[in-house]
Amino acid sequence: MNPATIEVSHLTKTFGDRKALDDVSFGVVRGEVFGFLGPNGAGKTTTVRILGTLIAPTAGSAVIAGIPLGPARAAEIRQHISIMPESPGLYQRLTVTENLEYFARLYGLPGRQDRMTQALEAVGLTDRAHDLCGSLSKGLRQRAALARSLLNDPVVMFLDEPTSGLDPAAAHEVHDLISGLRDRGVTVFLTTHRLDEAERLCDRVAIMNSTLRTIGRPDELRQQLFSRSLAVTTAAPLARPDQVFAGLPAVQGWRATSSPGRGPAGYELTVTDPEKAAPAVTRSLVAAEADVLSIAESRRTLEDVYLQLVDDTQARS
Repeated sequence: MNPATIEVSHLTKTFGDRKALDDVSFGVVRGEVFGFLGPNGAGKTTTVRILGTLIAPTAGSAVIAGIPLGPARAAEIRQHISIMPESPGLYQRLTVTENLEYFARLYGLPGRQDRMTQALEAVGLTDRAHDLCGSLSKGLRQRAALARSLLNDPVVMFLDEPTSGLDPAAAHEVHDLISGLRDRGVTVFLTTHRLDEAERLCDRVAIMNSTLRTIGRPDELRQQLFSRSLAVTTAAPLARPDQVFAGLPAVQGWRATSSPGRGPAGYELTVTDPEKAAPAVTRSLVAAEADVLSIAESRRTLEDVYLQLVDDTQARS
Protein backbone atom coordinates (compact mmCIF):
# COMPACT_ATOMS: atom_id res chain seq x y z
CA MET A 1 0.00 0.00 0.00
CA ASN A 2 1.24 3.50 -0.82
CA PRO A 3 2.42 5.63 2.11
CA ALA A 4 0.19 8.40 3.44
CA THR A 5 0.91 11.90 2.17
CA ILE A 6 -1.78 13.54 4.32
CA GLU A 7 -2.58 12.44 7.86
CA VAL A 8 -5.16 14.43 9.80
CA SER A 9 -5.87 13.72 13.46
CA HIS A 10 -8.74 15.26 15.48
CA LEU A 11 -8.58 18.53 13.55
CA THR A 12 -10.83 21.25 14.99
CA LYS A 13 -11.27 24.89 14.00
CA THR A 14 -13.51 27.44 15.67
CA PHE A 15 -14.33 30.98 14.61
CA GLY A 16 -15.79 32.66 17.67
CA ASP A 17 -18.69 30.49 18.81
CA ARG A 18 -18.93 28.60 15.52
CA LYS A 19 -17.17 25.30 14.89
CA ALA A 20 -16.16 25.09 11.27
CA LEU A 21 -14.42 21.75 11.87
CA ASP A 22 -15.16 19.37 14.71
CA ASP A 23 -12.72 16.54 15.51
CA VAL A 24 -11.96 15.51 11.91
CA SER A 25 -9.52 12.65 11.21
CA PHE A 26 -8.58 10.99 7.91
CA GLY A 27 -5.61 9.95 5.78
CA VAL A 28 -4.80 10.23 2.07
CA VAL A 29 -2.22 8.00 0.37
CA ARG A 30 0.30 8.82 -2.33
CA GLY A 31 -1.12 8.95 -5.85
CA GLU A 32 -4.73 9.00 -4.68
CA VAL A 33 -7.44 11.31 -6.00
CA PHE A 34 -9.31 12.12 -2.81
CA GLY A 35 -12.68 13.83 -3.07
CA PHE A 36 -13.73 16.22 -0.31
CA LEU A 37 -17.48 16.81 -0.54
CA GLY A 38 -20.07 18.67 1.45
CA PRO A 39 -22.59 21.52 1.35
CA ASN A 40 -21.58 25.17 1.59
CA GLY A 41 -20.31 25.91 5.09
CA ALA A 42 -19.38 22.26 5.71
CA GLY A 43 -15.72 23.05 6.45
CA LYS A 44 -14.13 22.02 3.15
CA THR A 45 -12.36 25.30 2.43
CA THR A 46 -11.34 25.65 6.07
CA THR A 47 -9.71 22.22 5.92
CA VAL A 48 -7.81 23.09 2.74
CA ARG A 49 -6.66 26.41 4.23
CA ILE A 50 -5.37 24.61 7.32
CA LEU A 51 -3.56 21.89 5.37
CA GLY A 52 -2.20 24.55 3.01
CA THR A 53 -0.68 26.38 6.04
CA LEU A 54 -2.83 29.48 5.47
CA ILE A 55 -4.57 29.30 8.86
CA ALA A 56 -3.83 27.42 12.08
CA PRO A 57 -6.16 24.82 13.60
CA THR A 58 -7.72 25.41 17.00
CA ALA A 59 -6.91 21.83 18.00
CA GLY A 60 -5.65 18.61 16.48
CA SER A 61 -2.69 17.87 14.24
CA ALA A 62 -1.77 16.99 10.67
CA VAL A 63 1.20 15.71 8.69
CA ILE A 64 1.56 16.75 5.04
CA ALA A 65 4.16 15.11 2.79
CA GLY A 66 5.80 13.71 5.92
CA ILE A 67 6.11 17.14 7.57
CA PRO A 68 4.20 17.96 10.78
CA LEU A 69 1.86 20.91 10.42
CA GLY A 70 2.91 23.97 12.40
CA PRO A 71 4.26 27.52 12.02
CA ALA A 72 7.88 26.39 12.32
CA ARG A 73 7.63 24.15 9.25
CA ALA A 74 4.98 25.92 7.20
CA ALA A 75 7.48 27.14 4.59
CA GLU A 76 8.83 23.61 4.21
CA ILE A 77 5.33 22.21 3.65
CA ARG A 78 4.63 24.85 0.98
CA GLN A 79 7.59 23.59 -1.02
CA HIS A 80 5.86 20.21 -1.38
CA ILE A 81 2.27 21.28 -2.10
CA SER A 82 0.32 23.37 -4.59
CA ILE A 83 -3.09 24.96 -4.22
CA MET A 84 -5.25 25.82 -7.23
CA PRO A 85 -8.29 27.87 -6.16
CA GLU A 86 -11.53 28.06 -8.13
CA SER A 87 -10.42 31.42 -9.56
CA PRO A 88 -6.85 30.76 -10.74
CA GLY A 89 -5.66 34.38 -10.48
CA LEU A 90 -3.51 34.50 -13.62
CA TYR A 91 -2.35 37.86 -14.96
CA GLN A 92 -4.47 38.36 -18.06
CA ARG A 93 -2.08 40.77 -19.81
CA LEU A 94 0.86 38.40 -19.48
CA THR A 95 1.47 35.38 -21.69
CA VAL A 96 1.23 31.86 -20.31
CA THR A 97 5.03 31.65 -20.17
CA GLU A 98 5.34 35.04 -18.50
CA ASN A 99 2.84 33.98 -15.85
CA LEU A 100 4.77 30.78 -15.18
CA GLU A 101 8.10 32.58 -15.01
CA TYR A 102 6.70 35.20 -12.65
CA PHE A 103 5.46 32.60 -10.20
CA ALA A 104 8.58 30.45 -10.55
CA ARG A 105 10.72 33.49 -9.66
CA LEU A 106 8.34 34.48 -6.86
CA TYR A 107 8.83 31.09 -5.21
CA GLY A 108 12.58 31.03 -5.91
CA LEU A 109 12.45 27.80 -7.89
CA PRO A 110 15.72 26.59 -9.47
CA GLY A 111 15.84 25.36 -13.07
CA ARG A 112 12.90 27.53 -14.06
CA GLN A 113 13.07 26.94 -17.81
CA ASP A 114 13.03 23.16 -17.50
CA ARG A 115 10.19 23.32 -14.98
CA MET A 116 8.10 25.56 -17.23
CA THR A 117 8.71 23.35 -20.27
CA GLN A 118 7.70 20.22 -18.36
CA ALA A 119 4.62 21.88 -16.85
CA LEU A 120 3.41 23.11 -20.25
CA GLU A 121 3.92 19.67 -21.77
CA ALA A 122 2.04 18.04 -18.90
CA VAL A 123 -1.08 20.14 -19.54
CA GLY A 124 -0.80 20.25 -23.34
CA LEU A 125 -0.18 24.00 -23.61
CA THR A 126 3.21 24.07 -25.32
CA ASP A 127 1.72 25.51 -28.52
CA ARG A 128 -0.09 28.26 -26.57
CA ALA A 129 2.87 29.23 -24.38
CA HIS A 130 3.17 32.72 -25.89
CA ASP A 131 -0.54 33.55 -25.95
CA LEU A 132 -1.88 36.16 -23.57
CA CYS A 133 -3.83 34.53 -20.76
CA GLY A 134 -6.65 36.99 -21.35
CA SER A 135 -7.10 35.60 -24.86
CA LEU A 136 -7.55 32.00 -23.68
CA SER A 137 -10.84 30.23 -23.09
CA LYS A 138 -11.69 29.39 -19.50
CA GLY A 139 -10.74 25.77 -20.09
CA LEU A 140 -7.30 26.76 -21.37
CA ARG A 141 -6.84 29.16 -18.45
CA GLN A 142 -7.57 26.25 -16.11
CA ARG A 143 -4.85 24.32 -17.89
CA ALA A 144 -2.47 27.25 -17.44
CA ALA A 145 -3.34 27.38 -13.74
CA LEU A 146 -2.61 23.66 -13.45
CA ALA A 147 0.73 24.22 -15.18
CA ARG A 148 1.54 26.91 -12.61
CA SER A 149 0.59 24.48 -9.83
CA LEU A 150 3.00 21.89 -11.24
CA LEU A 151 6.05 24.17 -11.27
CA ASN A 152 7.29 23.07 -7.85
CA ASP A 153 6.73 19.37 -8.65
CA PRO A 154 4.24 19.00 -5.77
CA VAL A 155 3.68 15.87 -3.72
CA VAL A 156 0.15 17.05 -2.91
CA MET A 157 -2.07 19.23 -5.08
CA PHE A 158 -5.20 20.86 -3.67
CA LEU A 159 -7.77 21.56 -6.38
CA ASP A 160 -10.82 23.65 -5.50
CA GLU A 161 -13.69 23.28 -7.99
CA PRO A 162 -11.30 22.93 -10.97
CA THR A 163 -14.12 22.52 -13.53
CA SER A 164 -16.45 25.22 -12.22
CA GLY A 165 -18.03 27.06 -15.14
CA LEU A 166 -16.45 24.87 -17.81
CA ASP A 167 -18.37 23.37 -20.70
CA PRO A 168 -18.46 19.55 -20.89
CA ALA A 169 -15.58 19.29 -23.38
CA ALA A 170 -13.29 21.55 -21.33
CA ALA A 171 -14.27 19.75 -18.11
CA HIS A 172 -13.39 16.43 -19.74
CA GLU A 173 -9.94 17.78 -20.58
CA VAL A 174 -9.40 18.80 -16.96
CA HIS A 175 -10.54 15.33 -15.84
CA ASP A 176 -7.89 13.80 -18.10
CA LEU A 177 -5.26 16.08 -16.58
CA ILE A 178 -6.26 15.05 -13.07
CA SER A 179 -6.03 11.39 -14.05
CA GLY A 180 -2.59 12.16 -15.45
CA LEU A 181 -1.53 13.64 -12.11
CA ARG A 182 -2.57 10.40 -10.41
CA ASP A 183 -0.48 8.43 -12.90
CA ARG A 184 2.52 10.59 -12.02
CA GLY A 185 2.09 9.73 -8.32
CA VAL A 186 0.74 13.16 -7.30
CA THR A 187 -1.81 13.10 -4.49
CA VAL A 188 -4.84 15.15 -5.58
CA PHE A 189 -7.11 16.61 -2.88
CA LEU A 190 -10.23 17.58 -4.83
CA THR A 191 -13.08 19.70 -3.51
CA THR A 192 -16.07 19.76 -5.84
CA HIS A 193 -19.84 20.18 -5.88
CA ARG A 194 -20.09 18.03 -9.01
CA LEU A 195 -20.87 14.60 -7.62
CA ASP A 196 -20.69 12.92 -11.03
CA GLU A 197 -17.18 14.34 -11.32
CA ALA A 198 -16.19 12.97 -7.93
CA GLU A 199 -17.60 9.55 -8.78
CA ARG A 200 -15.69 9.47 -12.06
CA LEU A 201 -12.34 10.69 -10.73
CA CYS A 202 -11.97 9.86 -7.06
CA ASP A 203 -10.48 6.72 -5.57
CA ARG A 204 -12.13 7.64 -2.26
CA VAL A 205 -14.38 10.42 -1.06
CA ALA A 206 -15.03 12.05 2.30
CA ILE A 207 -18.40 13.71 2.95
CA MET A 208 -18.19 16.60 5.39
CA ASN A 209 -20.69 18.63 7.34
CA SER A 210 -18.45 20.22 10.02
CA THR A 211 -17.81 16.66 11.18
CA LEU A 212 -16.66 13.85 8.94
CA ARG A 213 -19.87 12.03 8.01
CA THR A 214 -18.26 9.15 6.10
CA ILE A 215 -15.23 8.18 4.04
CA GLY A 216 -14.58 5.39 1.56
CA ARG A 217 -14.75 4.30 -2.05
CA PRO A 218 -17.99 5.31 -3.79
CA ASP A 219 -19.03 1.68 -4.30
CA GLU A 220 -18.37 0.90 -0.62
CA LEU A 221 -20.50 3.83 0.51
CA ARG A 222 -23.38 2.75 -1.71
CA GLN A 223 -23.28 -0.74 -0.23
CA GLN A 224 -23.10 0.58 3.32
CA LEU A 225 -26.09 2.90 2.98
CA PHE A 226 -28.40 1.15 0.56
CA SER A 227 -29.81 -2.33 0.10
CA ARG A 228 -29.22 -3.98 -3.24
CA SER A 229 -32.19 -3.97 -5.56
CA LEU A 230 -33.51 -4.91 -8.98
CA ALA A 231 -35.40 -2.51 -11.23
CA VAL A 232 -38.16 -4.26 -13.17
CA THR A 233 -40.14 -2.67 -16.00
CA THR A 234 -43.17 -4.34 -17.61
CA ALA A 235 -45.22 -3.18 -20.59
CA ALA A 236 -48.34 -2.93 -18.41
CA PRO A 237 -49.02 -2.99 -14.66
CA LEU A 238 -49.12 -6.42 -13.07
CA ALA A 239 -52.56 -7.51 -11.89
CA ARG A 240 -51.21 -9.12 -8.69
CA PRO A 241 -47.58 -8.07 -8.17
CA ASP A 242 -47.62 -9.39 -4.59
CA GLN A 243 -48.22 -12.89 -5.93
CA VAL A 244 -45.59 -12.51 -8.67
CA PHE A 245 -42.81 -11.36 -6.34
CA ALA A 246 -43.69 -13.14 -3.09
CA GLY A 247 -41.49 -16.03 -1.93
CA LEU A 248 -38.88 -15.75 -4.67
CA PRO A 249 -35.26 -16.68 -3.86
CA ALA A 250 -33.19 -13.71 -2.58
CA VAL A 251 -36.16 -11.29 -2.87
CA GLN A 252 -36.93 -9.50 0.40
CA GLY A 253 -39.63 -7.08 -0.71
CA TRP A 254 -40.95 -4.91 -3.51
CA ARG A 255 -42.54 -1.54 -4.24
CA ALA A 256 -44.08 0.11 -7.28
CA THR A 257 -42.02 2.94 -8.76
CA SER A 258 -44.57 4.21 -11.28
CA SER A 259 -48.05 5.62 -10.92
CA PRO A 260 -50.98 3.26 -11.46
CA GLY A 261 -52.46 3.42 -14.94
CA ARG A 262 -51.81 2.37 -18.49
CA GLY A 263 -48.41 2.11 -20.03
CA PRO A 264 -45.13 0.70 -18.72
CA ALA A 265 -44.98 -0.09 -15.02
CA GLY A 266 -41.92 -0.05 -12.79
CA TYR A 267 -41.11 -2.05 -9.67
CA GLU A 268 -38.12 -1.99 -7.33
CA LEU A 269 -37.29 -5.29 -5.61
CA THR A 270 -35.06 -5.36 -2.54
CA VAL A 271 -32.77 -8.37 -2.89
CA THR A 272 -29.88 -10.02 -1.08
CA ASP A 273 -28.21 -11.29 -4.25
CA PRO A 274 -29.16 -9.78 -7.64
CA GLU A 275 -27.59 -12.62 -9.62
CA LYS A 276 -29.68 -15.17 -7.73
CA ALA A 277 -32.86 -13.11 -7.70
CA ALA A 278 -32.96 -11.99 -11.36
CA PRO A 279 -33.54 -15.46 -12.95
CA ALA A 280 -36.27 -16.30 -10.42
CA VAL A 281 -37.98 -12.93 -10.99
CA THR A 282 -37.81 -13.45 -14.76
CA ARG A 283 -39.38 -16.90 -14.55
CA SER A 284 -42.16 -15.63 -12.28
CA LEU A 285 -42.95 -12.74 -14.63
CA VAL A 286 -43.06 -15.06 -17.63
CA ALA A 287 -45.34 -17.45 -15.72
CA ALA A 288 -47.65 -14.49 -15.01
CA GLU A 289 -47.67 -13.73 -18.77
CA ALA A 290 -46.17 -10.31 -18.19
CA ASP A 291 -44.43 -8.51 -21.06
CA VAL A 292 -41.01 -7.82 -19.55
CA LEU A 293 -39.22 -4.73 -20.88
CA SER A 294 -36.20 -4.81 -18.59
CA ILE A 295 -34.70 -6.31 -15.45
CA ALA A 296 -31.49 -4.78 -14.12
CA GLU A 297 -29.73 -4.16 -10.86
CA SER A 298 -30.43 -0.65 -9.55
CA ARG A 299 -27.27 1.37 -9.17
CA ARG A 300 -27.25 4.07 -6.55
CA THR A 301 -25.08 7.04 -7.38
CA LEU A 302 -22.70 9.03 -5.23
CA GLU A 303 -25.35 11.75 -5.30
CA ASP A 304 -27.75 9.35 -3.57
CA VAL A 305 -25.13 8.69 -0.88
CA TYR A 306 -24.43 12.40 -0.47
CA LEU A 307 -28.09 13.40 -0.17
CA GLN A 308 -28.79 10.60 2.28
CA LEU A 309 -25.98 11.71 4.58
CA VAL A 310 -26.63 15.43 4.29
CA ASP A 311 -30.37 14.98 4.84
CA ASP A 312 -29.62 12.81 7.89
CA THR A 313 -27.33 15.50 9.32
CA GLN A 314 -29.92 18.22 8.78
CA ALA A 315 -32.65 16.08 10.37
CA ARG A 316 -30.54 15.72 13.50
CA SER A 317 -29.71 19.41 13.78
